[in-house]
Amino acid sequence: MEPTNLILIGILIILVLLIFYFISVYNRLIRLLNEVKNAWAQIDVQLKRRHDLIPNLVETVKGYMQHERGTLERITEARNLAMRPGTVSERAQAEQQLTQALHNFFVVVENYPDLKANQNFLALQEELTSTENKISFARQAYNDTVMNYNNSIQMFPTNIIAGMFGFKQESFFEIQDAREREVPKVSFQ
Repeated sequence: MEPTNLILIGILIILVLLIFYFISVYNRLIRLLNEVKNAWAQIDVQLKRRHDLIPNLVETVKGYMQHERGTLERITEARNLAMRPGTVSERAQAEQQLTQALHNFFVVVENYPDLKANQNFLALQEELTSTENKISFARQAYNDTVMNYNNSIQMFPTNIIAGMFGFKQESFFEIQDAREREVPKVSFQ
């Protein structure tokens, strides 16, 4: 075989390997992006569950907390704001406001011993606590997935392919306000 044919075959093999590499990296980036979308969907499911529980909670306590109408209205307003579509950052900020409104609500509940003993309230409070835990786990899984995706599109050489195909960084679902990082202290005893 002639040396020029060997060189052409070598170049062809290198080109085929590069094409397979590009396809592999592109498919990996697509998989990671879909994992980010799936992780966000898991948060969204838990947030919907949270949003659905709030009207039941408000309705349960209305009779007990007649003088706390403003507290109940703030929860409802925060819930409505949190249910609006938006970016991950906007949704995170709205959810923080809802968390703060719920925290304030549970502080006020301390003044109503009959309410704290109500079985419907206790069941809803347990559901909300469970949902908050699920949101926390889903948020952690989402942030881990976003980190893997963002690392992939920023690291060489995949950043070249990511740039060629317009892959953009995703936002973390993170707490902006340092006060929100504190664990709320709620006691029903």
